[in-house]
Amino acid sequence: MATAAAGALGLLWGWLWSERFWLPQNVSWADLEGPADGYGYPRARHMLSVFPLAAGVFSVRLLFERFIAKPCALHAGIEDSVLYRVESNDTLEKVFMSITKYPDEKRLEGLAKQLDWDVRKIQCWFRHRRNQDKPPTLTKFCESMWRFTFYLCVFCYGIRFLWLTPWFWDTRQCWQSYPYQPLSRELYYYYIMELAFYWSLMFSQFIDVKRKDFLIMFVHHLATIGLITFSYINNMVRVGSLVMCLHDSSDFLLEAAKLANYAKYQRLCDTLFVIFSAVFMVTRLGIYPLWILNTTLFESWEMIGPYPSWWFFNGLLLTLQVLHVIWSYLIARIAFKALIRGKVRLKGGEPDSVPSALSSAPPSFLCLVGAGQFHPLHVSKDDRSDVESSSEEEDEATPTNKLSGRSSSNGANCMNGHMGGSHWAEERGTRKAVGSPLFGASPHLQSCD
Repeated sequence: MATAAAGALGLLWGWLWSERFWLPQNVSWADLEGPADGYGYPRARHMLSVFPLAAGVFSVRLLFERFIAKPCALHAGIEDSVLYRVESNDTLEKVFMSITKYPDEKRLEGLAKQLDWDVRKIQCWFRHRRNQDKPPTLTKFCESMWRFTFYLCVFCYGIRFLWLTPWFWDTRQCWQSYPYQPLSRELYYYYIMELAFYWSLMFSQFIDVKRKDFLIMFVHHLATIGLITFSYINNMVRVGSLVMCLHDSSDFLLEAAKLANYAKYQRLCDTLFVIFSAVFMVTRLGIYPLWILNTTLFESWEMIGPYPSWWFFNGLLLTLQVLHVIWSYLIARIAFKALIRGKVRLKGGEPDSVPSALSSAPPSFLCLVGAGQFHPLHVSKDDRSDVESSSEEEDEATPTNKLSGRSSSNGANCMNGHMGGSHWAEERGTRKAVGSPLFGASPHLQSCD
């Protein structure tokens, strides 16, 4: 039995690392074990160093949010509000957790008779209970400031490093002598830090405030990690570094716009969003196909020829380009509506949903609603799909307004930047998706409930 199991594992391992899939013809893994300059050739075992580094990145994030981001938020006038706890009620809690968070008119009347409460009180209970699970603006500001800082730093590092490389100026150098391309120290650090950051996001999802897009974001981070790892093991790190840097170029702009929105600097928020939109479309619809896809599809075909993992790699990049077109269309709709209204409303919600590079495109938006219907991304929500304020819920309440009209928001509820009632009611429930650094394809997916 043990021998059979070992044999099966051996076959699986051999299939997983098949040279026919991973490498060009007449190249073997043994050929890449020899000495080379710098850090040698990329190897799968290098990925093991990512895990302790990801834990370190997460620890740095906690310290950053507490000792740097929080004081900045307080200085910007964002209050450290106290969470309002609703009155404990087993019947309403059961309905809230297992049936619906938005009871209709008939259910409200039934609960009112059962509990001997008036409908107005039950409406307020459900509204406060929904808000109870959502982080305050201060928390979202700290998270966005951490992401802004990382995205800006890693982009500056990437552009500074790539500026001195030959393949930044001549993409044919990405395939010169491939796969015998030794890994430089700077390129190794660039890949490992990007990968560690996304592993840290995987860790933080389980201890952060639970968001409605938890599963979508989990899949997104997993896809991003897989794509970055794939390009590293396959030694396509030169073109992979170009894709990461290209996608990182707009991530920090979106986070900066969200920070301005949380701090209620509306004019700055509008300006940053316009800049983000322009950079996003230029890099995704112009530079990416003319620069990246041109070299991966045509120059690589001419210099090294196709092989199984080459087809897989380019299939992912082409899929990413399709998503770029969708995201750009949605952003254009947002910008157009903002120009008509004279105001862009970016609101907290993750985009972190616009992904970034080779496997995690940077800030991008995919708006989804309830039953799979597409809607323009609500600009008033940021990409973390996390918070809805009580005033928003009042505007969106359909059956409840018939019972007891609109109610003003309780002081304990958090305003999430600038909001417009009619605008929110019009575009409620949109969901946005963002990518990660390597293949921006996936959604950093985030909902804007």
